[in-house]
Amino acid sequence: MSFRPVTLFTAQWADMPLDTLTEKAAGWGYDGLELVCASDHFNVERAVEEDGYVRKKRDQLQKHDLNVWAIGQHFAGQAVSDRVDERHKELLPDRVWGDGDPDGVTQRAIEEMKRTARAASELGIDVVTGFTGSPVWHLLYAFPPTPQEMLDEGYETFADQWTPILDVFADEGVQFALEVHPTEIAFDLSTAQRAIDALDGHEAFGFNYDPSHFGYQGVDYLAFLDTFADRIDHVHMKDVWWADRRQRAGVFGGHLPFGHEDRYWDFRSIGRGKIDFEEIIRRLNRMGYDGPLSIEWEDSGMEREQGAEEACEKVRAVDFRPAEAGFEEAFSEE
Repeated sequence: MSFRPVTLFTAQWADMPLDTLTEKAAGWGYDGLELVCASDHFNVERAVEEDGYVRKKRDQLQKHDLNVWAIGQHFAGQAVSDRVDERHKELLPDRVWGDGDPDGVTQRAIEEMKRTARAASELGIDVVTGFTGSPVWHLLYAFPPTPQEMLDEGYETFADQWTPILDVFADEGVQFALEVHPTEIAFDLSTAQRAIDALDGHEAFGFNYDPSHFGYQGVDYLAFLDTFADRIDHVHMKDVWWADRRQRAGVFGGHLPFGHEDRYWDFRSIGRGKIDFEEIIRRLNRMGYDGPLSIEWEDSGMEREQGAEEACEKVRAVDFRPAEAGFEEAFSEE
């Protein structure tokens, strides 16, 4: 039995009805689910407007002795600060996409995020994981040369869009945990700090820590935990592999699909990549993090049900309780 609860993020299983997934996840050994706000897994509009909806979701989980500690609202969050285009249509419910006018989508996405905070409170949880999108991601590679003023303006736009959302989160007693990730306002330590600063350190803004998004970039994923220990609200356990040799496509991916043999990096099921989860657990113990370890299962080369079951076993095997006393104290005399 692991120290922390082990959960499965359901975004990669949104094609599977929740009743089916709960039965499978319980059989694989999970303690709960991190419900994606999509499909029939969790609907934030129904959660805040429909009597009995939240109770029904709880009952679906409890039928198989599963719990929920967080919900994931990545899709609507992405549309808040992104430059909205046709790619977002497939991610968003009709009430957010509407006629597809970018300004309208942005405003409706902002309201959907506020609604998500209220839905989380109704569900009795205090963490929403998700994305923010980014008004400056298109400026990543600095040519034509990018004046810092343009980046400053982008972070100001982000803050203007997200501060009203985070105010609602704070009012509801819920944390928004950004999954630091390429295409988001924060994708490494430097940009994470810049996002915090842009928000004037808003109390409701934290992080969903996922080391797989750091390793292949060359970012110190252990230093992220050391630096932002007081803002780690949730943890994803996902591995990543990167090549030891030169590849035809580099860190930017070469416009190749995941799993392509020419890629420099690919997500892997936990224990099959290069992330040092032993050190992550030791950091989490020092930080006092006792929340869920959530499997976001993404491995293009592995059958997903086998992978989900194996991942649960591996997380339980790597997790352990912090020491209550130093081993050397056993040698001391009274």
